[in-house]
Amino acid sequence: MSVLYVAGIGPGSDAFLTSEARMAIERADVICGYTVYVDLIRDRYPDREFITTPMRQEIKRCRMAMEAASRGRTVAMVCSGDAGIYGMAGPLLEMSPEYPDVDIQIIPGITAAVSGAAVLGAPIMNDFCVISLSDLLTPWPVIEKRLRAAATGDFCICIYNPMSKKRPGHLARACAILMEEKPADTVCGWVRNIGREGQESDILTLGELAGAQLDMFTTVFVGCSETRVINGRMVTVRGY
Repeated sequence: MSVLYVAGIGPGSDAFLTSEARMAIERADVICGYTVYVDLIRDRYPDREFITTPMRQEIKRCRMAMEAASRGRTVAMVCSGDAGIYGMAGPLLEMSPEYPDVDIQIIPGITAAVSGAAVLGAPIMNDFCVISLSDLLTPWPVIEKRLRAAATGDFCICIYNPMSKKRPGHLARACAILMEEKPADTVCGWVRNIGREGQESDILTLGELAGAQLDMFTTVFVGCSETRVINGRMVTVRGY
């Protein structure tokens, strides 16, 4: 039986690549992934075969990886962060009944909620949730419902895909929804290019966040009623 590793590579730098993910990629004959993410590691594996596709060709990419594995190649599908959080682990497992001779092994990685939180301080010390503002696969009314539920429950919220050129107003809309339940002075933060060259971060209020100009490479953290700024760090007090 051939092996297809589905490996989360974290934000992309060596420092965030786990030893398990590194070993899986080193075992692979073929490295597959979204072009932007593969380019983060391509130089480290010059002797490998690469299969890449652009954004919005995820199913094609998974099919190509499965076909390569079914031909006896050892394949590593790489995903940013963790492969099971907005990654390719799910689609590949959905496809797995068609490829009974391929052993899919999921390798966890460091997702942006964790690596970004470390930059800001300790914003997710208590109950939190992760919500993506991308409505390519999830309808916006569903995203709104989840935002309201998280705000009502006083969760700390980690927001992925806050805005893009095609979705410039999504973050402002999300902040308006959150401010129906959360005060405008709720502590928030954002981190751009986590663990990569050009990393930036800021701590601000929810009201200020509504006007922030961010991008798809930014992860946003919205605090709860127990979140404070302590010595310049974003901290959610656990109550010890």
